[in-house]
Amino acid sequence: MLHESIQIIHDEHAALAAMLRSIGMMVERGPGQKSENFFEVLRAMLFYIDEFPERLHHPKESELLFPQVARLAPETAATIARLDQDHLSGEAGVRQLQHLLLAWELIGASRRGPFEAAVQRYLTFYLEHMRLEETVILPAALNVLSATDWQELDAAFATNCDPLTGKYPLDPAYECLYTRIVSSAPAPIGLG
Repeated sequence: MLHESIQIIHDEHAALAAMLRSIGMMVERGPGQKSENFFEVLRAMLFYIDEFPERLHHPKESELLFPQVARLAPETAATIARLDQDHLSGEAGVRQLQHLLLAWELIGASRRGPFEAAVQRYLTFYLEHMRLEETVILPAALNVLSATDWQELDAAFATNCDPLTGKYPLDPAYECLYTRIVSSAPAPIGLG
């Protein structure tokens, strides 16, 4: 049986992975002739990561899912400790990218290299983080959590409603952000 919280985590990971890969594609292409649009779209993408996964998704994993799994499947403790540390450093990582992007935009090409290098490290880090959650923690959770545990997790994760999964009505607060990213990013990333 696939629990609602597991499906939500998978959906949110898929949306985030698409966003991360889109950031990588944007950076690889570079600003081209539309540098203002390029920086605006990247800022919006990084803001989404800071706003949604860092503030809603990760806390529920660290505060609700991971402790239960660690208690019932102690062999996952080292992986959970690493993932919790990733969550703690994730917000600082995205903020560093926002700063490096702003430096590139305002100071110029001399700051492009540091931003590109930081983006590659961040993308590798984040994709590996999600892989560990999906290949180690979620299978362990399926093996050890009770029906009551799943009810609590399902109820908690059901409140996330990530606008980029395409499964929920857009919260008016995020509709502008979603529209800005999709309409301004160049194809095939967006419609722009």
